[in-house]
Parts: sequence; structure tokens; C-alpha cells
Amino acid sequence: MDRLLDPELFRLLSEPTRVKLLSCLIKCGRPCSVTEIAECCSIDFSVVSRHLSSMAKLGVLDATKEGRTVWYEARTSEIAERFRAIADSIDQWKSQSCCNGAGRVCE
Repeated sequence: MDRLLDPELFRLLSEPTRVKLLSCLIKCGRPCSVTEIAECCSIDFSVVSRHLSSMAKLGVLDATKEGRTVWYEARTSEIAERFRAIADSIDQWKSQSCCNGAGRVCE
């Protein structure tokens, strides 16, 4: 459970602009340029570029550079797999008692 609850993933998803960008890319279903995403989401190009780059570093997006254009695509299968694993782990832990006699949760 502890390794699945990646703080970096939740930090990424706690920022509304990144969530909006990720949502746009997932719904698009194909690689998009920074310009396309900025226009689609009505967000400044430099803000979009910075956020997409950090999301790619975390492994949520694939980035492919062709000349001066960077194409980003959501790694939908990997994202779904991560959330599915978290949900499965929660289901597993909720059926187990994890407190020692003193009422503290085990690690």
C-alpha cells in the first residue's frame, strides 16, 4: 500500500491546471503538441509546456520530439493500472485488521 500511494502522483493531481491538461490529453486520445493543448485548454503556452514536461518526467505522459515540436500523449493504460492497483490494495487492506493492541496502525 505504501509504495502505491506515490506522493508525486498525488502532488501532480492536486494541481488543477495539470488535472485539466491530463484530462484534455486523455479525452483527445492521440499525441498533441503543446500549442494544440494550450489552445484547447485556454491556458498560456509557457504554463502548458512547463506542466507537461513535469508530467512526462513523472511517467504520466509520453513525450516525443519531432524537430521543434514536442508531442505529448497520456499513458492511459499505465495511469489506469496505477489507480486500479491502489483500489485493489484499499479493498485488500479494508478487510484486514491492522492495529496492534494499543490502537496504533501498523506500518
